[in-house]
Amino acid sequence: MPGSRGRGRNDGAATAPPTLKDLDPSERPRERLFERGPAALSTAELLAILLRTGVPGTMVTDLARDLLREYNGLAGLARVSAQELALYHGVGPAKAAQLKAALELGRRLMLEESATRERIQSPEDLARLVRLDMSVLEQEQLRVFLLDTKNRVMSIRTLYTGTLNQSTVRVAEIFKAAIRENCAAIAIVHNHPSGDPTPSPEDIRVTRAIVEAGRLLDIDVLDHVIIGRGSPPYVSLRERGLGFRP
Repeated sequence: MPGSRGRGRNDGAATAPPTLKDLDPSERPRERLFERGPAALSTAELLAILLRTGVPGTMVTDLARDLLREYNGLAGLARVSAQELALYHGVGPAKAAQLKAALELGRRLMLEESATRERIQSPEDLARLVRLDMSVLEQEQLRVFLLDTKNRVMSIRTLYTGTLNQSTVRVAEIFKAAIRENCAAIAIVHNHPSGDPTPSPEDIRVTRAIVEAGRLLDIDVLDHVIIGRGSPPYVSLRERGLGFRP
């Protein structure tokens, strides 16, 4: 079980946990951030600033390194729930909430910066904009790219989270925002938490229904890309001719 080696709550020992102030001034992450900028700090040091305190006998910077090692880096911390993270010895609910909030802000910033008027010319463009984020999700999620007449991204909407099939994915919902914002085209992206992006029969059926509705509404469905992990990192249903008629 992830984090089991560090699990357990503080037993109330009188020894105060060491803080960043206990470090030599030249080694304090906060001071170094102001002097040299955040890019000069290691991931563990940035994490230590959020954690603020360690546990008795463990400096906060060591706690940060332990967390990164336990969960295999930031990607692992992004995947773990706040509830599970709070059980890690030295973290607790408050620190878990701070860490998850910081990771979510980073995710949203990445989406905002990468999607601003980006022109979609290939499945790789779609995957590049969301792969880092969607590849670590533990549930299926479907997002719709709203595109203008030059296939530039107007916005990205998350519509569904959970098992995706024709009974849960309402085609009308897929096109609602596109019609409201007078979009020329849309693109669909969803993830496979298993890491294998191979399209399922249900994925193909959902795609076919969306493409047919797009033809009736005169809104082009540019592609349906499935995000996975590993090789290949994604699959384009249009490239494979699945759900898209010639």
